[in-house]
Amino acid sequence: MKTFLVTGASRGVGFAVSQQAAANGHRVIALSRNIKPLEGIDNIFPFSVDLSIESEVVTFAHQVKSSFGPIDVLINNAGSLINKPFLEISSSEFEEVYRVNVFAVATLTRLMLPQMNAEGHVLNISSMGGVQGSAKFPGLSAYSSSKGALVILTELLAEEFKESGPSFNALALGAVQTEMLEEAFPGYQAPVSASEMAQYVIDFGLNGQRFYNGKVLPVSSSTP
Repeated sequence: MKTFLVTGASRGVGFAVSQQAAANGHRVIALSRNIKPLEGIDNIFPFSVDLSIESEVVTFAHQVKSSFGPIDVLINNAGSLINKPFLEISSSEFEEVYRVNVFAVATLTRLMLPQMNAEGHVLNISSMGGVQGSAKFPGLSAYSSSKGALVILTELLAEEFKESGPSFNALALGAVQTEMLEEAFPGYQAPVSASEMAQYVIDFGLNGQRFYNGKVLPVSSSTP
């Protein structure tokens, strides 16, 4: 049994990861603003946390330290997406996306590192939109650029902790059929379901650090 910490755990890929990992006998600490979908599931320990509010992240970290042992896999999955033309998006909206997709990842990771298993794995869920040379879409200036920042943060942390552990990697996901995708692109049908992607994420979270550190792996069947 391994201990997972998963953010954005109440829907989409995060929910599927939490469900499947728990069903496989792992212990899952699940973070989301809305924890109702997570309640009553064996092996899932839900915490209501708004990652955009640093004080809530700090409070959560203190609670976990007193209740759980070492964390084996930290999956920074929570994301914020605003689809709006660049000339119309406000500074506060741009900052809101970065608070969840970059700043909260940095804060939570920094607070949880003392509790991470040295052989463990910090897995950041990025996007193909944050990978240089990939297809880009109008309206996603805040989202895709924040996911690009997450990619660089992953590489930097892997270098900084390469002697002591844990390992750091990022998965740059292509289109996955989730609520967030439907909200951003109504009617679009992705080639991969959240459940299918969750299987890949769990396996990589458990085993990817044996082969990779500081790497960003595109997980998409489309090109470029």
